[in-house]
Amino acid sequence: MYTQEITVNNEVGLHARPATFFIQKANEFKSGIWVEKEDRRVNAKSLLGVLSLGIVKGTTITLIADGADEKEAVEALVELVKDNFGE
Repeated sequence: MYTQEITVNNEVGLHARPATFFIQKANEFKSGIWVEKEDRRVNAKSLLGVLSLGIVKGTTITLIADGADEKEAVEALVELVKDNFGE
């Protein structure tokens, strides 16, 4: 299992378009991947799950992956968040 915390800093948080990019990236990996905010954990490959967390600008989330490519998965998602989802 590999985990890393990251703060979402883009203007709209992890909603609609950025969430779609996030899920598409998560689905490139074989590992199970989760997003955790406070006490809630959802599947990072589920649009409804990610949107249900209500992640806004300034929110710190934890990315968790477990599987063959867990480290690569978390690092790729962290880079995507740092790059403001390519915006």
